[in-house]
Amino acid sequence: MVVLYTFASIILSNEESAKDDDIKQLWHECSLEELISFDVFNIAIKGLRQIEDLKNKNIITIIDYSKPSTVKRFYVVDIFTKKLYFNCYVAHGRNSGDNYADSFSNEQKSMKSSLGFYKTAETYSGKNGYSMKLDGLEKGINDSARKREIVIHGAEYVSEQFIKDNGRLGRSWGCPALPVEIVKDIIDKISNGSCLFIYGVDDYYKENSAFIKFI
Repeated sequence: MVVLYTFASIILSNEESAKDDDIKQLWHECSLEELISFDVFNIAIKGLRQIEDLKNKNIITIIDYSKPSTVKRFYVVDIFTKKLYFNCYVAHGRNSGDNYADSFSNEQKSMKSSLGFYKTAETYSGKNGYSMKLDGLEKGINDSARKREIVIHGAEYVSEQFIKDNGRLGRSWGCPALPVEIVKDIIDKISNGSCLFIYGVDDYYKENSAFIKFI
């Protein structure tokens, strides 16, 4: 337990440099080797360190859109307790791609997903049931999330049955939609001030993200 808090404290402290070896050790201790690539986890943690005013900095949510929709590519990790709370399917935007998401946008009505770092916000009940709003933290990349109504919500098309019937998940209008049977538990765990990082293979994001410029 002492080692755990030492690693987490070093990694999250603004007064210490986040060394790759420390982050890799945390990645191993969270048993993520077969789930999340170290490169993606490394970016997520180093970006997390740059976000101010997070109420829940020990929780990080990672979506890896470099993987197909037929893979469980949504992860919620507590880096203090080294616990993976959730690993499930997540949909991407209709116009971002078929089984793979390979096109992203910050524009309204694009029906595309947006990459980058977000802060989770308040919950509400809407047309898709219990949902959670997101604040995009990257100018020109995802900062239109509120205006675009990009939220986390449940959807019937995010299921193994849909994959069996269609060869992929259903797609949203840009929201990271989750399985309806666990969406409430996930939202309650991550809402109101934790970090969400959405990763994808995209040259524009690599060249323009202020978060990863210094990684």
